[in-house]
Amino acid sequence: MKNVSPPTAFRPGLRGLVRRMWAAALLSWAAGLLPASAQQLSLLQAKGSAIVTTQGKAVVLRGVNVGGWLLQESYILKTDTLGAQRRIQQGLLRVLPEAQVEEFYQNYRAGFVTKADIDFIARQGFNCVRLPFHYDLFLTREQRRARTTALQRPNSASAQQAYVASLSRWYDANTLFTDPRLDGFRYIDNVLDWCGANGLYVVLDLHAAPGGQGTDANINDSFVPLDLWKRRDDQGRLIYQDITVRLWEQLARRYRRDARVALYDLINEPHNLNPAHGLSANNTELSALYARLINAVRAQQDRHLILLEGNGYGNEYTSLTPDQLRIPDKTNLVYNAHRYWCPNDPGATDPNPNQINLISNLAAFRDRWQVPVWVGETGENSNEWFAAAVQGLNAQSIGWCHWNLKRVDATSSLLRVPSYGSILTAEGRAALLRNSQFRNCIVNRDAVFALTQPAGARQPFAANALPGTIFAANYDLGRSGVAYQDDYSVRTDYRELKPTNSGGAYRNDGVDVQPVTDPGSNGFGVGNTTAGEWLSYTVTVPKAGTYAVQLRASNEANAPARVLLKLNERTVSAFPIPAGFPGWQTVDGQPVTLAAGTHTLRLHIEQPGAVLSWLRFESVTAGSGSGQ
Repeated sequence: MKNVSPPTAFRPGLRGLVRRMWAAALLSWAAGLLPASAQQLSLLQAKGSAIVTTQGKAVVLRGVNVGGWLLQESYILKTDTLGAQRRIQQGLLRVLPEAQVEEFYQNYRAGFVTKADIDFIARQGFNCVRLPFHYDLFLTREQRRARTTALQRPNSASAQQAYVASLSRWYDANTLFTDPRLDGFRYIDNVLDWCGANGLYVVLDLHAAPGGQGTDANINDSFVPLDLWKRRDDQGRLIYQDITVRLWEQLARRYRRDARVALYDLINEPHNLNPAHGLSANNTELSALYARLINAVRAQQDRHLILLEGNGYGNEYTSLTPDQLRIPDKTNLVYNAHRYWCPNDPGATDPNPNQINLISNLAAFRDRWQVPVWVGETGENSNEWFAAAVQGLNAQSIGWCHWNLKRVDATSSLLRVPSYGSILTAEGRAALLRNSQFRNCIVNRDAVFALTQPAGARQPFAANALPGTIFAANYDLGRSGVAYQDDYSVRTDYRELKPTNSGGAYRNDGVDVQPVTDPGSNGFGVGNTTAGEWLSYTVTVPKAGTYAVQLRASNEANAPARVLLKLNERTVSAFPIPAGFPGWQTVDGQPVTLAAGTHTLRLHIEQPGAVLSWLRFESVTAGSGSGQ
């Protein structure tokens, strides 16, 4: 609203009353622009082991990470040969001037996550977003240029020291993170606006800390591993720690009253802080920095929840328990776990009570120390693992945040970014910018279903009406034993690199779906089966009748294969598939009579070896079919 002001020709008392009424009206009008859910967001706090609103209502944060956006991780973008973001930048700087590299990153960040992505997250029923970011977004263009100069000489100790010297000068001159127009603040503000409009909380996550919090370059994007803990400037200061404290001071000063912020995640996944890397065996360095950071945030009169991440990728808390932290204010602390490739069995335990990625240890830690716990990252597995994980955490009222919203050509994220080629070519960059926009992403419906539905839920993956063709890979949505049965559907050991879907295509279950060239297919088939596995399909029969049934398959094995078609556990047709037939063949089964209505059909593997493409039903007669 412009050029709107209340009349002024009133005596002072009345004028003040009118101004107060006008201000109240403006506030009411502005509040009316926001959805009710956004208006209801309350600053969160800890009460015992629970997270609650200021009114005392318990809140369990269940959300989605938007990784790969404000910090590029190579596997998210399928640039694995380049590795960390700095190496991607090095590659880009070999083929582009620095100004064009900056322009590319501005365009990339403008489109990779937008309000449309946040609206999508809200529609799935999640209530928070974790926002991973790189500290370099809070540097000015000139300061970032100094960092770019250093990353172009990755093996030069003098180049790294020159950058450290620049940081020291900026730190002493108080010119770090002070400009409110910095990119990092702008991106956070955008996400807060988008999330607030949807009633979603936001977790601010320093994902790549100054100097690097560990040895994994993909996460840290550092020049030298563990410099956050080791690098000293010419004055003997742990300068990367000093500027990390300065950054959180500025963030707290800016957002201290913002109820849309749920948690401050101070340092993402510190790891390999141990004697083998010249550090202590009991997290002494991590404890000391956390004390500095917590005190710095609280000094800004900021009461937000603060999330601590343990050593070992966020999970190990020796010397970090509340009784060990050397801080005067131990309220509003939350303890984090990151759960990947581990058992979901509620009875599984780790002998170290301070190692809390297993659900039993996580709940026990919470109950012992009477602090809230939260799983800041979980994912990168099969749908069956996702479902077991979130249902086990939900049963304990422990919140969680799925990793990740989107990935290139991947089935484990909520959104799949189509392949784009090479980021080092103009065509590849243009395709990446285009393909990563929300409107061009593919929703991984099965991953969303696994995260949001109860244990026994099953729904059609595709609308299958008979007569018609059912594609083998379009089996129902649901857990193993409900929608399908597969011998290997979860990965529970980080050392086990075997994929649950050996075909690596289309779906994220234990079912082995592979690309196929059968011209009548949808491009995918089911293979690598074992005896006893099965696939369920929900079908609709508008009119009762008898149907001729055919199965499309190939079988390169030396032994014949055999697949049964079942209706309500009763075998109604069978398909013998001859051996040694590498091409596609259409195999006739026995006719099937089905009543009108909705049925569940099941393809049961009696003898394995074949790759299945589709199942086709053609009407033979129509009548009062008696199928059950």
